Amino acid sequence: MNSTNFRMPARRFATVAAATALAAGPTALGGASAAHATGEQGRASAVVLRTGLDVSLLGRTANVPLAVALNEVEAPRSARKTALTATLDGVDGGRPFSVLAAETADAKATVTDGTAEATTELAHAKVHVPGLPLLSLVEIEGVTSKATCEAGKTPTASSNLLGAVTVLGRKVTVTAGGPTDVKVPGVGEVRLDLSTNATTSRTAAATALQLRVSVDPLKLGVAAVEGTLTLAKATCEAPSAPAASAAPPAEAKPQGEVKPQGGPAKEAGLAETGGGSLTPYLAGGALVLLVAGGAAAATARRRG
Repeated sequence: MNSTNFRMPARRFATVAAATALAAGPTALGGASAAHATGEQGRASAVVLRTGLDVSLLGRTANVPLAVALNEVEAPRSARKTALTATLDGVDGGRPFSVLAAETADAKATVTDGTAEATTELAHAKVHVPGLPLLSLVEIEGVTSKATCEAGKTPTASSNLLGAVTVLGRKVTVTAGGPTDVKVPGVGEVRLDLSTNATTSRTAAATALQLRVSVDPLKLGVAAVEGTLTLAKATCEAPSAPAASAAPPAEAKPQGEVKPQGGPAKEAGLAETGGGSLTPYLAGGALVLLVAGGAAAATARRRG
């Protein structure tokens, strides 16, 4: 019983081993398939208005930061906001203070396959700061900005000023060649930078209008305001370009007559049998069977 049970597993082992060798051969030689790398998704952001102002109230006895962001959106998750006013509490005797009012105030950020893009649009807008409730800090007819970042391409940034700009009640001409200074005696000073655009190999940023503000109408017994104000800004970062997949190795094609190397074909044993893509696997399986058969024969001799 023991020898019978011993023989059967040995034969089964030889058969299974040969089948395993034949099945595994192509996989072992072929190698694993190439993986496709997934790059970063990319980013985009847009904002209609952002302030970084310090407000000194009551003869500089109290300092209040005026940090407001209107319609600020960010992606990968595509977003859009179109609020038309921005208000602030705590700087006007407890009453809501209107920082910006506009007919159009649109900010949009999107990230799709291979592209990140942000756009802003502001039209017929007035910006106020504490201390000047009746006089606008700046009035604009329209500004736009756009930043586009596409994988594998050069990012682009653009901004446009549409129509006139009025600063502290004075209509001014703003150019992209340099800052424009507006000074109003007894009220304050504003410096404007138009169309500040910048790009790198993967990023872009477009700002339609940047203002440096210093307003100190002390004769009116109100507030002093200093800081920066940004109108219509768009930024983006390009998604990473997907890694190229490895091309499969090309099969060798016969080119003309191939002469055997190292000796006659009959001596090499290739003329009658030929050499195909399955030859290494068949040879491996035969070797396993040969070894298993030899072990079985040796066991039989010992039993005899």
